[in-house]
Amino acid sequence: MITKNIKKITAFSVGCAFGAALSSCSDDWNDHYDASTIDNGTLWQAIKSQSELSNFARVVEACGYNQMLDGSQTFTVFAPTNNSFTSSQADSLIDKWKAEGGGLKGRSNDNTVVRQFLQNHIALYKYPVSSLTNDSITMMNDKYQVLTATTLGTRKLLSTNALYNNGLLFTLDGPVDYFPNVFEYLGHDTELDSVYRFLNSYSVYEFNDAKSVPGEIVDGQTVYLDSVSDLRNIILEQYGLINSEDSTYWLLCPTNSEWSRLIQQYEPYFKYAKNVAKRDSMAYANTRMAILGGAFFSKTLNPDVAFQDSAVSTLHQPSTLRSSSPDYPYYTYYRPFDEGGIFHATSDIVCSNGHVRKASQWHLSPFHTFAQTIKVEAESLQSVDTIYVSQSDAEKIDINEALTIREVTTANPFYGKVSGNAFAEIKPDPITAQLAVGISVPNVLSGIEYDIYAVFVPATAYDTLAVADTTKPSIVRSYLNYNDENGHVYTRRINGNKTTNPAAVDTVLMVSNYQFPTSCYGLQDAKVRFDVQSNITARQTSTHSSTLRIDCIIFRPSALGDIHEH
Repeated sequence: MITKNIKKITAFSVGCAFGAALSSCSDDWNDHYDASTIDNGTLWQAIKSQSELSNFARVVEACGYNQMLDGSQTFTVFAPTNNSFTSSQADSLIDKWKAEGGGLKGRSNDNTVVRQFLQNHIALYKYPVSSLTNDSITMMNDKYQVLTATTLGTRKLLSTNALYNNGLLFTLDGPVDYFPNVFEYLGHDTELDSVYRFLNSYSVYEFNDAKSVPGEIVDGQTVYLDSVSDLRNIILEQYGLINSEDSTYWLLCPTNSEWSRLIQQYEPYFKYAKNVAKRDSMAYANTRMAILGGAFFSKTLNPDVAFQDSAVSTLHQPSTLRSSSPDYPYYTYYRPFDEGGIFHATSDIVCSNGHVRKASQWHLSPFHTFAQTIKVEAESLQSVDTIYVSQSDAEKIDINEALTIREVTTANPFYGKVSGNAFAEIKPDPITAQLAVGISVPNVLSGIEYDIYAVFVPATAYDTLAVADTTKPSIVRSYLNYNDENGHVYTRRINGNKTTNPAAVDTVLMVSNYQFPTSCYGLQDAKVRFDVQSNITARQTSTHSSTLRIDCIIFRPSALGDIHEH
């Protein structure tokens, strides 16, 4: 990719800034513009008057750009001559321009002919050349072209530096090749355009007055001869600006057939209950974003040497920033070019701002991307939904009275072994009360089996003198609360009591391979609640503790395997 290096003053003119050479540079500048090339007319008048540019002129006029080039704004125009830009080519472009709706106000950049042809031959401001010129200039469509004394990109300059009232005119030995960026390429490739249509559905165009060409003022309002709008896309802003010429990205993109297969595979993960607002549109969008979310790669994060060993997606977060369990490097893919790697057997397409890797077989697992382990800290008051006496009477208790947040100090032997070095302590009064705490769990997926864990903490993690408590285990039972397909709250008791280890940070598997019928992924309010209840009897109070000390709740996709170490 050509690095952006716009020089509005060429190397030739920069030399004139030095006082010692001022006189000679002024002479050179005058020589630079042959008097015979200077005219008081406009660029459009010059183009229209030159018979060798008649085909180019017809396209300019048909698309309404003659008004812009006849105005006061300054441009540099690179016009291909008739010898290499034929009448039939001009007719074809005009027909295509009309077929795409012509110059709709505010959408001119969205017209293929305007963006890929006209704006590919016009630059804002003046760019004169000299024998020293070797610059990267920006065309109106934001593409970069290398301009030298004799060439623009791969095209030869036939004439240079013709100066007119509103800019400079050059002639070329042929049309400038249009080099699509990653986003544009998706729309050009008939095997990838399904992904393009989805991404482009989030595109909006915002008016850019700096790039637009003003005309007369009518009733106090400026009427623009050419209205230029910039593309904005909230999905690309989140995943990667593959539509920007200022960025360098790789995109792993499934072919249309593979895209259809992946949608069928991912749809069961996003089944929302019938009472969820806009559930169909949420399921549609989340299914597709889940496929593509881990497929964007910024070259800033992936230098060439490191890329061979591991590819880091734009959605990757360091483990310290993840809300889920930090035991898996989500959105990072090792040995991506090896057999079975995410780039293996993909086709490489070079674009103006990076690469498209076309994949007819998808090697990105959902368990490497969005289907993550969910970890909820019990000490988070935002996560604690309720505290009650028992499921049978569900007598609710004031959370602020029943729940105490304990911190693990640096001097404590358990420092660093408790998640976040804090935990929730729920102490019943009287001690025979079977208190339960309900913890909300967000972003649970449907159609995926989870192993559900509760992590318990010893009393000595807060009070090193509470040694006697390390001999008293707790007996707990658990419940799951979630919405069924119709939106009704369903409560499921998990069979079997669990006994905790009172002397250690104890990760207890409460239930394995549990699958939810509905998803709450992306919902503002979590629709899944996991309840942990003390379950000792009055006769067990001398040997067991009814106090619950909970570090966190973990929902881990069963496909990732057991938690061996917390």
